[in-house]
Amino acid sequence: VGPKLFQYVIKVIVQAIQLLYTMLTIDQPSYILLQNPPGLPSIAVAWVACLFWRSKLIIDWHNYGYTIMSLNHGRNHPLVQIAKWYEKLCGRLSDYNLCVTNAMKEDLWVNCNIKAVTLYDKPASYFKETPLELQHHLYMKLAKDYEPFKPRTESVSSNAERSAFTEMDEKNGHVIKTRGRPALLISSTSWTEDEDFSVLLKALEGYERYINEGVKLPSLVCVITGKGPLKDYYNGLINKMHFKHVQICTPWLEAEDYPLLLGSADLGVCLHKSSSGLDLPMKVVDMFGCCLPVCAIYFECLHELVKHNENGLIFRDSNELAEQLKMLFLGFPTLEGKLHNFRENLRASKQLRWDESWDQTVLPLLGQNE
Repeated sequence: VGPKLFQYVIKVIVQAIQLLYTMLTIDQPSYILLQNPPGLPSIAVAWVACLFWRSKLIIDWHNYGYTIMSLNHGRNHPLVQIAKWYEKLCGRLSDYNLCVTNAMKEDLWVNCNIKAVTLYDKPASYFKETPLELQHHLYMKLAKDYEPFKPRTESVSSNAERSAFTEMDEKNGHVIKTRGRPALLISSTSWTEDEDFSVLLKALEGYERYINEGVKLPSLVCVITGKGPLKDYYNGLINKMHFKHVQICTPWLEAEDYPLLLGSADLGVCLHKSSSGLDLPMKVVDMFGCCLPVCAIYFECLHELVKHNENGLIFRDSNELAEQLKMLFLGFPTLEGKLHNFRENLRASKQLRWDESWDQTVLPLLGQNE
């Protein structure tokens, strides 16, 4: 009840009391590791808990909370300015700081006088290419609920179990990819203001137009996973679109199915635009773990993750994305061309996994300060 500002203040106070009570009832920790955002009120609460326990506070900076707030309220809103002041002030109370890009490391030092170590996000070990048999089982599971995964035509063999992408001989269990299969495009989102999915929808309209003009391109299945506040809005837009060669579905996947689908796809698309311009999209990290090439929308420090023309492509608008889709899928599914080269480059990169990166970057930092 009451004005929005009053509600917000009460919420912060209640959360602070709940969080502090919880943290003072745990066993004494040597370190408290806090991911920011959200940092209001957790940075101040964690610092108080560290004073009580005589522990060290580590802040893991993934973004700035005040820049996310500004997406709704605008940069000059009093709440945003208070959050900015709070984040800069309380951020200096930490003993150690980690951040996700070199750009953020520099910004923390220049604007907040905070010294941080860059710890790039890395994929967990279960993000990897999906074997063909597992792909088939996943497609058959999804075909029960989602039309784009169902076979386009009836099987000529009564012994074959088919999805839109694969076919399994039920006698010997052998799985092959179907001839003339559609390309599988995947994007994931929390359906919030920092991702404009109209860019992808307009690009798909351009892709459909290329096919209608006679360009030899495959049909496309576009899967957009996740849930969030703007999902119904974009589903409304999708339902008004009438494609002949493009199918779109927006499933909420079980946790174990998401990495399997990434490892089965042909191309990933990322529409994440950092609110601060200083963090990197975790979804691309996971896609790269699955050796999945990516088309990602440009922002300032994206080059620290996506190497244009090496492991993917960077675009600035829907027209450029439509051109990239045409170029990458021309002649699909040939084992030549840029899409294949990007995947081979990702396979050859042998990137670190999350636990290896932690051991290399964070453990020496803690060890030298013991």
